[in-house]
Amino acid sequence: MTTKICIVIRSFEKKFLENPFGGLPRDTRKIGLPESRVKYTVLRSPHIDKKSREQFEMERKKQLLVIKTETHELRKKFFWLKRQRIFGAQYEILFFCKTRLDKGKPLMTL
Repeated sequence: MTTKICIVIRSFEKKFLENPFGGLPRDTRKIGLPESRVKYTVLRSPHIDKKSREQFEMERKKQLLVIKTETHELRKKFFWLKRQRIFGAQYEILFFCKTRLDKGKPLMTL
């Protein structure tokens, strides 16, 4: 059975997304997710010169890493992920596991 480990990395700077864990396993796919931008406009002087404004922008970049692994290697890969540290980035780890059901057996008997 195969298991997918999906890692969503969010960062304000692109350098954290280029090589997040130093060296990635060979079964890794990188998928770029859309960036989000938020713009703020602040008045420089609230009492006079209303036309004098200053704008700030905050960009947030996202990337999805998908690592395919076998179920018996899952523990080794999980401990490898726990040891990795990404300073300046937020990451979320999701696990997806496929299971097979026997087709000959009914799911429920009354």
